[in-house]
Amino acid sequence: MEGQNKDFKVFPSSATELMTREEQLEVPNKACRLTIGLPKETVWLENRVALSPEAVRTLVNDGHKVIVENDAGKVSHFNNQLYSDVGAEIAYEPSIVYQADIVVKVAPPTSTEISMMRGKQVLFSSLNLGGLTEFHFKQLSSKRITALAFEYINDREGNFPIVRAMSEIAGTTSILIAADYLCNPELGRGVMFGGLSGITPTEVVILGAGTVGEFACRAAIGMGAFVRVFDNSVYRLRRLQNNLGMRVYTSVIQPGMLKDALVMADVAIGAIRSKAGFSPICVSEEMVMSMKQGSVIIDVSIDQGGCFATSMLTDHKNPVFVKHGVVHYCVPNIASKVPHTASLALSNLLVPIIQRVGDEGGITNILRMDHGIRNGVYLYNGISTNRYISDHFKLPHKDIELLLAAFR
Repeated sequence: MEGQNKDFKVFPSSATELMTREEQLEVPNKACRLTIGLPKETVWLENRVALSPEAVRTLVNDGHKVIVENDAGKVSHFNNQLYSDVGAEIAYEPSIVYQADIVVKVAPPTSTEISMMRGKQVLFSSLNLGGLTEFHFKQLSSKRITALAFEYINDREGNFPIVRAMSEIAGTTSILIAADYLCNPELGRGVMFGGLSGITPTEVVILGAGTVGEFACRAAIGMGAFVRVFDNSVYRLRRLQNNLGMRVYTSVIQPGMLKDALVMADVAIGAIRSKAGFSPICVSEEMVMSMKQGSVIIDVSIDQGGCFATSMLTDHKNPVFVKHGVVHYCVPNIASKVPHTASLALSNLLVPIIQRVGDEGGITNILRMDHGIRNGVYLYNGISTNRYISDHFKLPHKDIELLLAAFR
């Protein structure tokens, strides 16, 4: 307009418009939707399933796709309908399940199962080193799989939650198994576990004062047995007594004292674990030969090679063998004897981990953030990150910290 002042300025209408405002930046959403495969277990008569229907419901509600192989949960008493009702897709070809971003199973995959994987995927499973070969790891490596072992995953307190849950089950169940074979008139001694008034109680030797040892001790004492616990850690022995709330016979592992205890034992429970690699052999063949005819050995440590020199891998179909007159039970997945309970316990611990993988946009992001989950990795993108596995199976080894830095 003619005559208008060119220096005219528009002033703010209110004082709030004078305030400094934050710059509005777009915040990227790291979360991603995952495809999760739940295959049917095929080895060692494994009866557990890694995810229960309720666990699948949680993942589906979070926006993830879950593919369940036909009858994957049947032996655990979870039928297809239960999975279908919560939103899972039922696959009648196992190859479909093994195409998922994340494959979750209990036992390590077989060679045939690994061959069905498309590659560059994430595998959650147990490791069970005692039953694996060099070829197993090389086959996974060729597929560039990132594999995490249940046995190695720990929490913020440094505990191993999946191992602990399965160990609680295995410890209690091991005593029930021992009682069954001890009273068997053909294999065992025809002795009732525990004893009666006026009769000397059953004597039980437990090797290891960890979770398995503690819960085996609880069950044995509850049934009236006399228990001796051996462990090389005085701290663990003291902790066991405190947890039990009573004084029990404890000793460090000294060959002479251990042999004397085994001579008197009706049952011996092997529950010595190694943080990485195989369990140490604490009981020699000579010690086993000194045990009573018809006594029972339950080697819970067999998934790490066993802590009895005479132990050999067995399964739920043929669970025992007799050597030097002693019944040996060496099934690596004792918790699978109670598959419904064990599957629920396993699911409760796995689901939060899988949820975090989705929330953080993939496995690499969560591995950078969480030391406990990172500790579970033994293969990253096909490269061995576990020193013991690398040395034992002659595989190239790389530090996972360096690998994660390289994959930024």
